Amino acid sequence: MSKNPRQEAISKISDYIQEESNFSPFETPVTELFGSKVFNIDLMRERLPKAVFKSVKKTIRDGNPLDPEIADIIANAMKDWAIENGATHYTHWFHPLTGLTAEKHDSFISPTETGKVILEFSGKELIKGEPDASSFPSGGIRATFEARGYTAWDVTSPAFLRDTTLCIPTAFVSYTGEALDKKTPLLRSMDALSEQALRILKLFGNTTATRVTTTVGPEQEYFMIDKNFYNLRPDLIATGRTVYGARPPKGQESEDHYFGSIRERILEVMKDVEADLWALGVNAKTRHNEVAPSQYELAPIFTTTNVAMDHNQLIMDTLKKVANRHGLACLLHEKPFAGINGSGKHNNWSMGSNDGQNLLEPGHNPHENAQFLVFLVSVIRAVHIHGDLLRVSISNPGNDHRLGANEAPPAIISIFLGDQLNDIIEQLEKGEAKSSINGADMKIGVSTLPHLPMDSGDRNRTSPFAFTGNKFEFRAVPSSLSLGDPNCFLNTIVADSLKVIADQLENEMKAGSTLEKSVQKVLTETIKKHKAIIFNGDNYSDEWREEAEKRGLPNFRTLVDAMPSLINEKNIKVFEDHKVLSKRELEARFIIQLEAYIKTINQEGLVTLDIGKRQILPACLKYQTALSKSIQNVKAVVGDSEMTPQVNLLKEITVLINKFIVALDSLEDALNHDSGSTELEHAKHFRDDVIPKMTACREVADSLETLVDNELWPLPTYAEMLYIV
Repeated sequence: MSKNPRQEAISKISDYIQEESNFSPFETPVTELFGSKVFNIDLMRERLPKAVFKSVKKTIRDGNPLDPEIADIIANAMKDWAIENGATHYTHWFHPLTGLTAEKHDSFISPTETGKVILEFSGKELIKGEPDASSFPSGGIRATFEARGYTAWDVTSPAFLRDTTLCIPTAFVSYTGEALDKKTPLLRSMDALSEQALRILKLFGNTTATRVTTTVGPEQEYFMIDKNFYNLRPDLIATGRTVYGARPPKGQESEDHYFGSIRERILEVMKDVEADLWALGVNAKTRHNEVAPSQYELAPIFTTTNVAMDHNQLIMDTLKKVANRHGLACLLHEKPFAGINGSGKHNNWSMGSNDGQNLLEPGHNPHENAQFLVFLVSVIRAVHIHGDLLRVSISNPGNDHRLGANEAPPAIISIFLGDQLNDIIEQLEKGEAKSSINGADMKIGVSTLPHLPMDSGDRNRTSPFAFTGNKFEFRAVPSSLSLGDPNCFLNTIVADSLKVIADQLENEMKAGSTLEKSVQKVLTETIKKHKAIIFNGDNYSDEWREEAEKRGLPNFRTLVDAMPSLINEKNIKVFEDHKVLSKRELEARFIIQLEAYIKTINQEGLVTLDIGKRQILPACLKYQTALSKSIQNVKAVVGDSEMTPQVNLLKEITVLINKFIVALDSLEDALNHDSGSTELEHAKHFRDDVIPKMTACREVADSLETLVDNELWPLPTYAEMLYIV
């Protein structure tokens, strides 16, 4: 009798582990490896004429336009370096509205009259490319017959090598100038925030800063399972998550995985991932086990936001490719396993000036740091007025499984400040802040341990937007999402608040008030209006949901609930005022998001049907037949009276099979239903009709999984996928 495919997979895993037990670490010292595949500042200094280098550096540092006359010189130096390192092709690497990255490779070769080739790369080819704009999501901005689009070099994000290809980070826009990507609006939002933040700094007498940039350090969570199991799960292959699967005997309730000893096979993957990322200049800093079994985290050091977005896409892509080389599959879906903690991407965000200031650094006595308080209160105001936009920015179908569950921040956007800043805000609300709560030394009670300085506030892992020392941690970002929208939206709304507060301060001072009195008045008035967004308690509690409703804070439970906020009048105005996104661009994104949701849920529904009809149902019927024959055979020996338990089991199996068939038919009807004329109506149909019917199929199938003979069950189980690595 041949083995069950699951048993064959387990055998392959054992063989693989034995073969790969002696991994060799990379040999190049990290200091030499780091950035070795990046055309970075040091290489530019070395390879470019001094005047050209000075011009490029000024563009990177201050955001000045690139001088087109020097493009050929840069392109030639970049090409020479790339070819010396084995490159044969170049590509404009960009972030279309799929949420992934895109690339079209062109070789450096150029034919000569003698039938030979030379290797060329011009400034024009460096600065601008022309991919087909009609083949990417555009939300109606580009029709099929309107194909022209442009990629434009993002000078502030360095070019890098992957295999034999020089990758040039770029923006992607339509022939008519609209953004067709995640990067263009992000760069616009960074300019908008810089403009308004500099107004605040100038009010405080800063004459040296010429640019303010936002920085991000995104913590990336992911799952890793054996590829043999992955290949036997059509749902993981098609959708990234399991649409069937009974809970394992052991889940995460023992709390023994978080920060635990990393499995040897996983550690080898992590080491190879880090080596690849370090060569690409990605500051991969932290690695550890996460809460759920087979879940892990990689965290880089913060960097400028657009570079951080590029790096995060490289991190996700590298995790998948390296895992595959090791016979594993990396799962970036927000909820690959039901009943097990899902994955997020904590977005640690701050603001810094090019003269070296972190504008969200409180200092030892924050109550005396008026400049910090202005920036802090600007963020508070922004999140209160535009919390709906932040909720839109973290919306994808996978995050609907996480937000609101007691494993991730809720769908209600609020701010956690901690004891020290909360106390200062309360003082300011009353008119003036006169003191700061500062942490003392922590007494541990062990003579051999050092006294630890106590932080001025605790952390709140239930908060979606928490202040953590000198930055905000936007904890609700989903694991598979591009960093583009969350940071673009955040930059834009903070830029708007900085503008409003700068206007108010300037008007007060024009009326004769001092800076100190103006700041005190404006902060007090702003806090009184917007303190409702601050919540330092348990965001998971029912009491908070009730309280948030009283405070008027929106609670969008799903993407479909949240998306209309993207195109309401208030939010269109804030994007247009700061020239980040036009009404047309926002409406296009509204359509694209809903279409992506519809396609995702449709694919999940189809794979639920496919697995149910072609794998689970035949296995259950086979077991039903075998059980029936067994009962008949035993009855002939012991009689009816001894067979009640077996007959009851057969009845239970039969009832569940009948329910499963009915549930599958109902799901099929829902998928075939004509669900409305607009994208929003169509999306609501999938949310309200298709998803519940998928859930109904799963509930019956998961019950059957606990009853059917293990040798007959066709799918790798949760216990196998999560624990056999």
